[in-house]
Amino acid sequence: MSVNQQMHDGDRHAIDRAFIIEAPIAVEFNGIGYAVMMATPLDLVDFAYGFALTEQIITSSQDIRDVEGVETTNGWLLKIQIIPGRMNAVLKRVRNRVAEGSCGLCGLETLEQVNRPLPPIRHALQVPPSSIFAAQDDLSNHQPLNAATGGVHAAAACDPATGRILVAREDVGRHNALDKLIGALIRDAQTAEDKFFLASARCSYELVEKTIIAGCPMLAAISTATSLAASRARASGLQLIALARSDSFLSIGE
Repeated sequence: MSVNQQMHDGDRHAIDRAFIIEAPIAVEFNGIGYAVMMATPLDLVDFAYGFALTEQIITSSQDIRDVEGVETTNGWLLKIQIIPGRMNAVLKRVRNRVAEGSCGLCGLETLEQVNRPLPPIRHALQVPPSSIFAAQDDLSNHQPLNAATGGVHAAAACDPATGRILVAREDVGRHNALDKLIGALIRDAQTAEDKFFLASARCSYELVEKTIIAGCPMLAAISTATSLAASRARASGLQLIALARSDSFLSIGE
């Protein structure tokens, strides 16, 4: 897109600038509308699997029969076909909502849903500080969309021994990026229990919840954590790292 760039010295000129795509994604399960998410319409099959898992609609990839993403005039329709035995989970939580890219709470019906019970982390993960620093230093190499636009979040699954980034996904929304990452792992029959997650964003409560539901024992975030994220992490035994920078980080959930 052609835009005008104003310089501090008074110069003004036209440049071509790429913008990250943000579009409404209507999610439905077996034809029943469930949510409308504002997201980047890439890796939508990964998103479908991860979103279904972290919403606790499915318990494994075997619960999904088919996923189809259809572009429409007004956005995208994400059709997820699940086994009949999981439809009760949909009907219990079905709602129509619009969740903005910066918000994972929109549409919840009661305050009690914010503090829904979460499973405890079953085992701790031994991650040396060098691995967290290595992953943080390498994350930008796995963010091609962010390099092109400057406005995209990323979530990565990392090797605890070395910090090597194994899988990464990007999206305009931080929670969408994490759902895409989780979906990519379960579609590839990989477990999250022997990895740690790294997010290029503020660590809010929904990132903590999604990480716990996925079974990952550690979440590191480049920005700070919220009070609710910290308390939810401690309650479930999640190791939470915040402000993961090149020279230091904060260890919260231990």
